[in-house]
Amino acid sequence: MARLLRGLFLIAAFLFSSFVAAASSDSRVAYTEIVLAEDGYALNADFDFVLSPKLTDALKHGVALHFVAEVRIERPRWYWFNKKIVDRRLNYRLSYHAITRRYRLNIGSLHLSYDNLEDAARTMQRLRNWHVAPAKDLTKDIPYTVELRFRHDTAQLPKPFQLSAVAGGEWKVDTDWLKWVFLPEMAKVR
Repeated sequence: MARLLRGLFLIAAFLFSSFVAAASSDSRVAYTEIVLAEDGYALNADFDFVLSPKLTDALKHGVALHFVAEVRIERPRWYWFNKKIVDRRLNYRLSYHAITRRYRLNIGSLHLSYDNLEDAARTMQRLRNWHVAPAKDLTKDIPYTVELRFRHDTAQLPKPFQLSAVAGGEWKVDTDWLKWVFLPEMAKVR
């Protein structure tokens, strides 16, 4: 019986710590805009987040951090579920090279180098000209629901770190899904 109670207590403590970690995340999507470009619609966004001391320490000790920006565009339908038009991900990989003392940021297939962590984080916080949909995919007179978020992909961490990432809020950099209605005819042309 004591063993069962101890197990239940550990499960409750784990769930509570996960809840507190989720509630303490102060990351957010600060700005969004979809513009019409030559090749279709592009997304611009600003994310407001801070890398915790635990993340920067892991980074300095050779652990690469993976982040993901996700966007969904759906067309509402009254007779069925919403039709998914766009479901895209943009992957970020941030690493530190001790020999050169430089931070390396991979955004998709683009590779950038920085002298300090602040500059690399600032680049991740400003998403610009991300092509999300061809112009032919969005009809001008129909409103679309757009959802956007930015998060730390803890599944990409080495296995020993994944457990502490699930249990501890210091590993969490997640914005909530920001949801808004987009009208293609109102998009700025750039």
